[in-house]
Amino acid sequence: MSKREESLPRVNEQLPWLLRLALSRIGRLRYGRVEVLLPNGQRREFEGEMPGPSATLRLCGPRAMGRVLTGGELGFAEGFMNGDWDTPDLANLIYLLHLNEEYLVPQVPGVTRLARAWSGWRHRRRRNTRRGSRRNIAYHYDLGNDFYGLWLDETWTYSSAVFDTPEVDLAGAQRYKYQLLLDRLEVGPGDHILEVGCGWGGFARYAAQAADVRVTGITLSTEQLAFARDRAAEAGLADRVDFRLQDYRDVRGQFDAVASIEMYEAVGEDYWPSYFRAIQQALKPGGRAAIQGITIDHAQFPSYRDEVDFIQRYIFPGGMLASPEIFERQAREQGLMPSDARFYGDHYAETLRRWHQGTWAARQAIRRQFDDRFLRMWRYYLAYCEAGFRSGNIDLMQITLQRT
Repeated sequence: MSKREESLPRVNEQLPWLLRLALSRIGRLRYGRVEVLLPNGQRREFEGEMPGPSATLRLCGPRAMGRVLTGGELGFAEGFMNGDWDTPDLANLIYLLHLNEEYLVPQVPGVTRLARAWSGWRHRRRRNTRRGSRRNIAYHYDLGNDFYGLWLDETWTYSSAVFDTPEVDLAGAQRYKYQLLLDRLEVGPGDHILEVGCGWGGFARYAAQAADVRVTGITLSTEQLAFARDRAAEAGLADRVDFRLQDYRDVRGQFDAVASIEMYEAVGEDYWPSYFRAIQQALKPGGRAAIQGITIDHAQFPSYRDEVDFIQRYIFPGGMLASPEIFERQAREQGLMPSDARFYGDHYAETLRRWHQGTWAARQAIRRQFDDRFLRMWRYYLAYCEAGFRSGNIDLMQITLQRT
């Protein structure tokens, strides 16, 4: 027996076998420390050989481990959604698990392959055809403006902020992000910007006021469209800002510049060429596009591509991330020259942390609108993404594309 094995807490043989299996897997922890609170009130502590975060996992019953056996990482997420386990710091626990994933997650080959095949089939049914795109966008963004209004800041921006100082509030950091993107476009008064995926219209309103430009914003969300139009009218910008319910593949005409903020992620790998081609065709010769998008580490892309993760299953059906290398290659193949890629993953982690705080503060209202399972799903989504940015598995890229 190794010295490390001798130091592990002894597992109570009276515990259900699934809990014993859970503890034996957690005993393989390599990074950080975790405290496990068992359903019978017992406590176990495990510490890896390498430094890392400290977290607490409270198991409410044996079902959490059963879900991991049959569904891996996705099963673990579903366990939280169903109340099989809990923790006082969700993002920190998921971050610890990210660091230790290859050591902790058990594999039952036949069951795991079946679960993956089933998830893959469901994901392929959500491809972003024109009809599929409208359905997928509605699934997420048409949850209702009343819901998003509970935890978004006053700019109604549902994409990462960029914090020029740590003390700035979220609305100020969102406006700073807008200015960074606007600077990339090098537009002047009277120029016309196309925004692909305009959300609730925050960037369009900001650009129209800050740079005296015209903006045409397109979305597939009826909820966002109505809100964006109302806010533009209230701000006296209806003559300079036009919002349309339109697919990016149906845009006609050319513009001085194009902006697209965290929209490519919803396009799907099969349609990345169409997305970049649409941007290229929408730009006047020499025109510039400013893109903000989430990327995945290039070394992880092959395995990520073959899986269906929690985000694709429950949050963004049909979604897919590219690595920076693949993103730039796809852009070049459609006649766009990438330049000045900058990364802000830590800023997204902070944005998500603040959104999670807002969601928790509004928990009673969210439960009334939906139910507790939805609240737990949304919290897991925000914490899962925060942990991903903290670990470096994913990053946030701003990049300029110029029509050649």
